[in-house]
This record gives sequence, C-alpha cells and structure tokens, in this order.
Amino acid sequence: MRYSLAALAVVSISLRESSAFNYYQPLNQRSDRIGVVSSRVGVTAPSQDVAADVVTDDDNVVTVEDLDWKDISNLSYRDLQKHIKARDLSVVGTTAVLRERLHLACGGECVVDEAYDKLLGDCSEGDKVAFEMKGVEFIDVSDPDFDFKELSQEIIDESVRNHWKSATRKLKKLKKQYETPDRTISEEVYLAALDACMDSRLSGARAAIPARRIMEDMIDTGYSIPSDKVNYCILNSLGDGPDGTHDGFGGIDCALAMTAVGEQQESKSGTTVISEETYARVATVLSNVGEIDESTALLKKMIAEKSFTPTLGVFADVAISAAKIDPPKVMNVLALCKASGYELDNIASTIDGRSLLAAGVVAAESMDNPALGLRLLAAAQKASGCEPDRGDDLVCSSSSTAQRAAMLIHKKSIRKAIEEGEWRLAVRLMERMMERSLKPSLAVWKSVVTCCGKSQKSRRATALLLDWVKLSEAGELATPPLEIFNTVLNACEICDEQDLTLLVLESMKKTHETDGTIITFNIALKRLARLGNVSGCEGIIIGMLQQGIEPSVVSYTTAIAACAVEGKKNPEYAYEWVKRMRSRNVRPNLVSYNTALASCLDGKLESSALASKIASEMLVDINQQVQEGKKRDTFTNVIPDNFTKRLCKQLVKQLRDNWRNGDIDMRVAKATIRGPLLQLLDFDFLKSVDEAAKKAFAENVGDNADDAEEAETDAATERDELELEYSAVISNHRTAEV
Repeated sequence: MRYSLAALAVVSISLRESSAFNYYQPLNQRSDRIGVVSSRVGVTAPSQDVAADVVTDDDNVVTVEDLDWKDISNLSYRDLQKHIKARDLSVVGTTAVLRERLHLACGGECVVDEAYDKLLGDCSEGDKVAFEMKGVEFIDVSDPDFDFKELSQEIIDESVRNHWKSATRKLKKLKKQYETPDRTISEEVYLAALDACMDSRLSGARAAIPARRIMEDMIDTGYSIPSDKVNYCILNSLGDGPDGTHDGFGGIDCALAMTAVGEQQESKSGTTVISEETYARVATVLSNVGEIDESTALLKKMIAEKSFTPTLGVFADVAISAAKIDPPKVMNVLALCKASGYELDNIASTIDGRSLLAAGVVAAESMDNPALGLRLLAAAQKASGCEPDRGDDLVCSSSSTAQRAAMLIHKKSIRKAIEEGEWRLAVRLMERMMERSLKPSLAVWKSVVTCCGKSQKSRRATALLLDWVKLSEAGELATPPLEIFNTVLNACEICDEQDLTLLVLESMKKTHETDGTIITFNIALKRLARLGNVSGCEGIIIGMLQQGIEPSVVSYTTAIAACAVEGKKNPEYAYEWVKRMRSRNVRPNLVSYNTALASCLDGKLESSALASKIASEMLVDINQQVQEGKKRDTFTNVIPDNFTKRLCKQLVKQLRDNWRNGDIDMRVAKATIRGPLLQLLDFDFLKSVDEAAKKAFAENVGDNADDAEEAETDAATERDELELEYSAVISNHRTAEV
C-alpha cells in the first residue's frame, strides 16, 4: 500500500480517555495494543525464576512469590516495602519507585503505571514507541484504487503495442488480485486485450485460448462483444491440422467455446452475432475431425433456426467426410441440401454440386445400393450449364474414388439385370457407362453380349459385337475373344439370321485372321442335329478330319445330340461317338455324358444296359476330377448336375419296367446294371472331396470379394455361352438347366 506525504498522524485521544486500555495488563498480553502505521508492537519479557523462600520477622510472615501488576498496584506502601525487603532489595523510594522495583523483581514485564502515566518494567523500544504513540490515529488520504487503475493502464499500453502475452498476464493478475464485486475490470481493458490477441490472425492461433478466456469473462461480466470480433476469433482459431488446430494451437474445441459465447450474447441481445460464414467453417471442421452427427446438427440449425442457406461447398465438405466415415449419413446431408432450397437435378452445374453428388455415389456404393447411385447420376445428367460435357460424366470423373464407385455401381446393376433376364436394361447401363467415361471391362462386354444372345436378340448381340470390334481397332478395348464370336453366331443360327451369321463370320475372319471353318462346320452340325440326321453329322465330322480340322468337344457332343432326338434315338451310335471322342483325345464333358444318357431313354433293355456302361465311364472321369481338387471350366467339367440325376432316375425307372416286363431277372438287373446309375443318382461332390480339395476348389474361385464377384459373373456368362453353344443339344433333349 502506498501513502502520500499527506498521511499524517493526528493525536486525538489521550491514554486515559481510552476505555479499552488495560493499565494492569502487561503490554504483550493486551489485545488493544496500539499499532504504529500497519505494524503491531510485540513485547516478549524475559522470564525469571524467583525462589519461593519464606522470610520471617517479628510482626508478619511474607511469602516470596511472583506477583502480577494488578496485585502490585493494589499493595499499600508498607506492603510494598515488605515484599521488596523479602527479596533483599532497597525499600527506599516513592510508591511508584517501589512498585516498579517490585514489578521488576517479579518478572519485569513491561506495564503502564496508571497513577503516574509511565512505563514500568523491562520495556523494549517497540513498547516505548507504542506508549508514546498512544491515542494516535492514522488517516490514509491516498487513492485506494491506485494499483487497480495503474495496472489497468499498463494492460492498455501493452495492448497498443500488440504485446498480447504481457497484456493477458497482467489482465489475469488484475482479475485475481484487485477485482472485487464493487470494482470490476472495465470493458475498455477487456477489448484492448482482445484486440492485442486478435493481431496477425490470433498470432497464428497461438492467442486463441487467451482470446477465448477474455470473451468468456466479458460475457460473464455482462459486457457485449462486437460481432466482427467474435467471428474473427472463431474463424482464425481453426486450422487444417488434427482436431482443427493450426500448428497445434487453437482447434475445434476452442472455436466451439467461442461459438457458445456468441450464441449466449445473441440470446441476451436478440441480435445476430455469429455469421453464416462462421457457422459453415465450424461445420466443415467438425466433419473433418469425424464429428459427422455434430456437423449435420449444426447444418440443420443453420437452416431451421437461423434461416441461413449454406453453400453447396459446405454440404459437399460434410458429405465427403461422411462418405469416408459413415456413408449412410450422406443421405442426411443430401436431405438437408434439398431442405435448404437446392434441387439435386440442377446442382451438377457447379463444382461443389458435383462433389456433393459424387459423395452420394460413393456412399451408395458403400451401402450396396446401386439404384441410389444411378439415381444421383441421372440427376447430374439433367443439369444444364455443363456443356460441352455432361453433368454425370463430370461427377464420375471428379475423383478417383467417385470413378471407382460409379464403375462398381454400373457393374453390379448390369449383373443384376442379366440375372433377371433384363437384356434391354443391361445394354442401356453399359451404354451409360461409356457415356460417363467409364470403361466397361471385358467381362461386362462379354456378359452383356451373351445375355442378348441367350435372349435370342441376335441383332442387338451382333451390333454390340461389331461395336466392340471397332473399339478394339481404335485401341480403346481388347479384341473380342473367339468364344464371343461363337456365341453371337449361335444366337444368329437359333434366330435363323443367315445374313447376320455371314456378317459375324466375316468380322471374325478379319479380327482373328482365321477362316472360321470349325465354327462353320459346327453350325452345319447343329442344323443336322436338330433334324436327327445321324449320318449327315457323321459325314461332316469325317469331312473335318479329312481337311485337317480337329473336331472339338462341341462338335462331337452335337453329333451325339443327333442320336437323342425324340423318335429317332440311337444309343448305340451315341456311345460310338463317345468312344471316337476318346480315341481323338477329346474328353467327354458333362453335356456329352448327359446327351448320351438321354439317347438311352427308349424303353429297351439294351439301352438300359448301355446307359449303365456310360454311367460307369462317367464315374471314372468324375473320380479323376475329384482327385484333382479344383474346378474345371465349363467345357471340361464332368461333375453331375440336377439334370444328370433326373436322367438317372428315368433310366432306373426304365430298368424297373424292363424286369417287370420279363426282359431281365430283377436280381440280375440290380446286380449288373442298376449300380452305376444309383451311384450317379446319389453322388455328392462336397462329400467326395477332403478339406484340402474343398479349400483348393474355393481358392480357385477368388481370393477376395471382388474376385468372387468377377468369378460369379464369368461363371454365369459361361453357362449362357454353353447353352448357346449346345443349342441344338438343348433343343433336342434339355441337357442342362436354363
């Protein structure tokens, strides 16, 4: 505490007028001892051990004992002399002298003699000063707020120099040491310190925390903070680092606390404090740090409570983060975008709008919802203002993630359309892929062309194949494989489109530099097989061999099919073709065996016996494939299917009719003929292979989900190709399930 020279002592009261002064109590024991300035006088009297001897004279017996000042002051002159004499001291002197002498002899504590208004005993300098100053009152006429005001001015001065660290430290000291309920820090001081913190974008967010504390103190005190300062502090406390920090300073938590201060001021004043830009920045950073729910809640608050219309960029930023962390939340962002007044069919005309739709496409793929992804791309396609490009094309190419998601969505949609037999939809989706700069894979092309062929849409299949050839010639796509040409040729043959057949043959010769003779021969075989012309088929195969063209498994199976035409069944010739296949090192496959078994269904015992023989040979090939422990392709597989078992049931029934008709003894039939047929009927592939073989079989399909899906698509395409390849066989006796 500082005092000016005007702080003078004025004597106002005498010692006798002080009713609280105890003249009998030692000074070091009195509670009302006089203080000088701000100190109190403390007296510590030395203690003395006085012997308790008994002194005897003629008249009185005086016991030597310690007496306090009260007792001594009540003694008469003679009693004083007796006590002094008992202590072998001089008894000469006045009453005051004797009292002081006895008092010193009894301990010597410093006391005030009331009668003579003086000090007695062993008194220190402090006791003497206190006695001299008795009745003195000090009056401080200096400014009691001097330190408070001086420190406040220092804060303002430091703030003017932009020394925010020094200013905030002094502000903290001022608040802690000098602020009282009756003496609060002024708004000017707070704003000066806040301005110092705000300099240079909160000093790179280093002053974000002190600025937040100043704002909180101001709102608690009842002061108003200018809205521009609130928004400036919130925006500059956010960065692109972890948790929204800037080089480790500031961050989203600091920004949210400042936002709460601004909203509290809004509730008190009823005016808008936090701007739309500030809310948008906070929402974006919230989504960047993974707080998707809080970010969407803030967007909803902006739209519903503040009547703001966030920019498409804000929606896009939140949606992109949601697509990475929680894809279903992207749908909430799209709903808020629509609620704020935007039309999804028009937003693709801007970069931010396309980014938003791209995030929706990514989320749709993650949610396995291809229909939603296609709907968003269709909305982008409708947007105007993207010329010369298309909105959906720009959405797909906006990022590698969006491009991959769009590719997968189209592939899944095409696969589903093919599974449902929707060839038109499959073709349209593949066309959309190319329009959106998405390059269909060979598997997609193959599956779509095969789907059209299976649906007997030879014209569409031919058109797609020729487009494929043009793209391959331009170097944009790989060359169509021979089996695709064969598939289209089969479709044209089934639809009796001879002109298209010739067109496809010419394209195949040009593309693969082959005359296509084996395919030409197979087409002729199929035509003869449908008529059941066994000898004609034989002549064609002989002609192929004479020209050095090795018949394929399809060629031989088609010839076998001629032996299975209803009303013209010839099981002996069918089995002969099986033996000829083996002689040419061409393995019969499942379709070959099924066709040969079907040719035996003519009701004859000889045919039943021949079917048993064919079944025995088939079991040998099946066992060989089981031992391999891996899946073969469609043209070499011999594992029985449901149609094989259906044929075996019919053949067992035919054999039963044979013994009932007396053609053979039942016991002989069961012992010699029925066994192989029953084995085929009861065959279970999964029970026939051990765990290692099953594992190898599964690994052959694919090592991951994408490979499995691709393998499933390829398998379905192969089944369709097989159906078209063996069209003549299927039309004759239904050798496989369609």
